[in-house]
Amino acid sequence: MRTVNEVSKITGVSIRTLHYYDEIGLLHPSEITEAGYRLYDDTALERLQQILLFRELEFPLKEIKSILGSKKFDRKKALEQQIELLILKKEHLEELIEFAREIQSTGEIIVDFTAFNNEKIEEYKKEAKKQWGDTAVYKEFEAKDSMRSNEERQKMGNELMDIFAEFGKVKHLNAGDEKVQALVAKLRKNITDNWYNCDNNILAGLGQMYCAGGELTDNIDKVGGEGCAEFCAKAIEIFTA
Repeated sequence: MRTVNEVSKITGVSIRTLHYYDEIGLLHPSEITEAGYRLYDDTALERLQQILLFRELEFPLKEIKSILGSKKFDRKKALEQQIELLILKKEHLEELIEFAREIQSTGEIIVDFTAFNNEKIEEYKKEAKKQWGDTAVYKEFEAKDSMRSNEERQKMGNELMDIFAEFGKVKHLNAGDEKVQALVAKLRKNITDNWYNCDNNILAGLGQMYCAGGELTDNIDKVGGEGCAEFCAKAIEIFTA
């Protein structure tokens, strides 16, 4: 058995995120001591590995929970995908290291961006997601996304981050303020128009994910300022109550 602190250290997943996974029923601790400490056994750690794989494939937490709970879930196939994805990332990293060393050794400017191309990784993610994405929300996303160009996807992503930047400008207000709540409505409309139907349940889940730590939280705080992700989560919680 490992404590939540030990699991956080060996996996890189924050304690806050592990607590949140417990709250939403994605990853429960194997045991809770009388003192209230969460303990995780090997089975729980294996499930966490599976969760992290699907996070690498950019599945939202709600979809991951649905996949892991499905009778169609194939642990062996998921592990094979994890290995393949890690190999692709390793190869990509080795190419970047080799490229950087070449610049270092020659001292010359090399106008070649081949080493930065992660198309193989993104294509693998896309194909892997097709194998698991059988839920209604994911199918809706796939249907919309299949008709978009990379430029359109980039534009959509920028528009979404612009909304978070707007949250950053009003985070001095109360999260329940009319202006803030109007931004939550704007956020939900953006997601529904561009990604999938974002009802209050999905929006509430997204709000928790925004402040759960990791790259997404960091990106929101980057455009909206420190604490923006947590402010957004609070505003969404009020909106969906």
